[in-house]
Amino acid sequence: MELTHLHTANVVSSPSNPKKFDHLVLGPAAGRGLPNRVQCQGHKAINWTPFSTFSPMHDIHESTSFVTVFSLYNNSPGFGSPDHRKSSDIVIVGNAAYDKPGRSLALLNAFIKFIEVSMPRSNVIILTALDSELHVHQKNVEVVPVEGDFSRGNLMLQRMRSYIVFLESRLKRILHGQHDTNHFIFTDSDVAVVDDLGHIFEKYLHFDLAVTFRNNKNQPLNSGFIAVRGTIDGISKAKALLERVLNVYILKFGNASRMLGDQLALAWVIKSHPSFDAKRFSRHEAFVDEIHGALVLFLPCAVYNWTPPEGAGQFHGMPLDVK
Repeated sequence: MELTHLHTANVVSSPSNPKKFDHLVLGPAAGRGLPNRVQCQGHKAINWTPFSTFSPMHDIHESTSFVTVFSLYNNSPGFGSPDHRKSSDIVIVGNAAYDKPGRSLALLNAFIKFIEVSMPRSNVIILTALDSELHVHQKNVEVVPVEGDFSRGNLMLQRMRSYIVFLESRLKRILHGQHDTNHFIFTDSDVAVVDDLGHIFEKYLHFDLAVTFRNNKNQPLNSGFIAVRGTIDGISKAKALLERVLNVYILKFGNASRMLGDQLALAWVIKSHPSFDAKRFSRHEAFVDEIHGALVLFLPCAVYNWTPPEGAGQFHGMPLDVK
């Protein structure tokens, strides 16, 4: 597998403001010489073997789809034209220049391409606004308009609502005779899927909903990854739990509707359950607990929702076990 996106980014400052970074220059591939990180030669990973996409455990009647919420902003007539673009809106990566919408679309395209390589039999479902002009002409990609308020200030709240609407629609399909099992992984649209995540549903047979955790007191759960087992029971219980999270979101964290509110609400619902032991977040082992009638699988962020700790422009390579 060629990891063409694992580049070291050297951040170059703007002459008018030495402290403000306005573009990146691609350098040598990251990770060489660092223990427990992907070792690179040029742009190729030479010591990392991904999980086999064609595992004998895969059932022909089971599949995994990725679901993400995506909305374009500042797409008024003329936006993005040379006369309209401001220099402060432009980001240069290598030899390519991107305005704000172009930047977002480039990330979305990278998200889709990573899935095509790591899980070529998976579909990507993009939930967007009814009036969105988003058009993605790629194999195995479906754009699904959803009613709601996708404004920037309401996006995370709308994302949770969109997940619930989507699960409701899939539940109806099953109840009307769809026989194949389609599991769902809800993610941010700026992640890189570097390994086959379908094994989650094979390795952990008894869960309805999976989330990722980290040892962070204020934000122990990262809502950028939510997996749902595609059975009637799994979808029904996951939907019910997310509806509870949405209600808490509105009642307690409505002032964080643009960012973080969903993570805070999800953590509140889980940590407030009488039987839950929050000390388990300090360990790096997967575990299952029953939360409000749903079996929830907790997966460590270090493997299933990893974020480079080095900071922007200082990427030092990916740990070998990251999915």
